[in-house]
Amino acid sequence: MASREEMSTSFGQMAGAYEVGRPDYPAESVTWMLEPVAMPGEPMRVADVGAGTGKLTRVAAEVTSELVAIDPDAAMLAQLRETVPGIPTFVGTAEALPLPDASLDAVVLGQAWHWVDPVAGPDEVGRVLRPGGVLGLVWNIRDESEPWVRRLTEVMHGSHAEEMLATGGPTVGPPFGTLEHAEWRWTRPMTRDSLLTMARSRSFVITAPDDVRARIEAGLRELLDEIGAVGHAVIDVPYVTHAYRTLKP
Repeated sequence: MASREEMSTSFGQMAGAYEVGRPDYPAESVTWMLEPVAMPGEPMRVADVGAGTGKLTRVAAEVTSELVAIDPDAAMLAQLRETVPGIPTFVGTAEALPLPDASLDAVVLGQAWHWVDPVAGPDEVGRVLRPGGVLGLVWNIRDESEPWVRRLTEVMHGSHAEEMLATGGPTVGPPFGTLEHAEWRWTRPMTRDSLLTMARSRSFVITAPDDVRARIEAGLRELLDEIGAVGHAVIDVPYVTHAYRTLKP
């Protein structure tokens, strides 16, 4: 099994699959995260950290014109520049942000905080946020109260994010305090091909040995046959979006 660090930096190998297979974030969740610093007529200075292919970037771009995208993987940023043109991009991490002190109103991370060092990450994000700035965290998680969705996760193997949210949610250390939480339930129409592509974009699958990956693919195809995800049939996949926010004192 690959190490946590290897998994966290594996996504660029499958940047195209990530862009196609992963869902966008509900606009309401992004608006909620940024609400504490949203002032009518005033621009917000926002960084999307761990931006990947721009799933969160494109939604944040709808509410602010001063936005930068940061990711440790140049291949993911190359995909982002194709899908969200015009957004400045920088190679960096939550633990080492290429930004000045107190230069931002908000830092947001989509599907990424579970990879961040629990001490260095909050400290560095606190450095680049102005006093009163907001840290927003968001995850799209498939709703495993649906039995076939739970089986899907078992076949693919649970992710670090899914395990973290199932055991109490994220933690954020100083200088930040208590996290506020909100969630949204929705469904995503997917086909057999898009479900398989989503699975192939997961870090466990990307880094798995060939024989393990082949077993996962076989298990997925068997499950998809059972639920009728064949040909161009559309299956509604239930999701829960979990968002969190906290302010820098």
